[in-house]
Amino acid sequence: MVLKEIRVGLVGYKFMGKAHSLGYRNVPFFFPDRARPVLKAIAGRNEEGVRKAAKELGFESYETDWRELIKRDDIDLIDIVTPNHSHAEIAIAAAEAGKHVICEKPLALNAEEAEKMLAAAEKNGVVHMISHNYRFAPAVQYAKKLIEEGRLGKIYHVRATYLQDWLMDPDFPIAWRLKKEITGSGALGDIGAHIIDLTRFLVGEMTEVVGAMETFIKERPIENEPGKTGVVDVDDAASFIARFENGAMGVFEATRFAAGSRNRNCFEINGEYGSIKWDLENMNNLHVYLSEDDEGLQGFRVINCTEEVHPFADAYWPAGHIIGYEHTFVNLISELMEAISKKKSQKPDFFDGLQNQLILDAIEQSAIDKKWVSIPQRANHIRV
Repeated sequence: MVLKEIRVGLVGYKFMGKAHSLGYRNVPFFFPDRARPVLKAIAGRNEEGVRKAAKELGFESYETDWRELIKRDDIDLIDIVTPNHSHAEIAIAAAEAGKHVICEKPLALNAEEAEKMLAAAEKNGVVHMISHNYRFAPAVQYAKKLIEEGRLGKIYHVRATYLQDWLMDPDFPIAWRLKKEITGSGALGDIGAHIIDLTRFLVGEMTEVVGAMETFIKERPIENEPGKTGVVDVDDAASFIARFENGAMGVFEATRFAAGSRNRNCFEINGEYGSIKWDLENMNNLHVYLSEDDEGLQGFRVINCTEEVHPFADAYWPAGHIIGYEHTFVNLISELMEAISKKKSQKPDFFDGLQNQLILDAIEQSAIDKKWVSIPQRANHIRV
């Protein structure tokens, strides 16, 4: 059988560009039955930088204007890993050109932009996904399975945190992630978006939120301009409480000021029959407590989600041979290849990105108004 090839055009090439490129390159190795990604071209504004990236990441060619990339007849899929303020323009143009689209998170600067991106993708009948890669850790997928099977019963509580510490140095220069016009929000949109997506995936939709946001260091040095500083107009940290449609309560925290936490993305979910816990820094393990266990044996057990029965795990190594962060992208992109080859929708998609953005916007509004804010619920969208 001759497998379909999906010709990829990547816009952007730094941290996320490298992560996505590795995913494309490894899909044929781990998922040989899926459509094969072909790294056709990469786009970036700096010709020297993008030429080097094309060679290092394995792309056949490069462009210095993403518009030229979209015009090309030899591109099927546009992958967007640029700063947030450019997501909407690129994604809409790609969809209007009939290209399938995958976009990094958060989907847009605000819900209005996200609505337009979803509408363009639906109108033009293209496959669209958002890169919430943590959904694709086998342990997270297994947590979803346990919840759907009713093993936890009615869900009462959700606790999720995403803690980092890379911005604590006051001399760290101001960058695009610290400028609202480019990034939309700070820790909230950058890492809070991930825990919002994980809990939507596992537990369901939120109905209302109340939140607080704080900027601890309000001015930072401007790189290569000694003595000059720039204003930080996004949050360094955000916390919020949420209510879910199913009656559960949620407590969330996202910060870049948690000393010692390099990338601690974790959640705990409590239900009437038990609890589950997961931490990205030990991503292969799911901690499970079931109250139906015999007295004396009750307690959290550690499930190493590397068995063939665990989602995605059978594509990798024998049981106990752990996988890493990069494999969440391999798993996500394998699903994207399947969606495009079969012309079907795959989640998380732009609808999920929009719903996530509605929550982010509501948290920001709540922090300003100091009161609960309801989450608009959009009817699910057209399926490809």
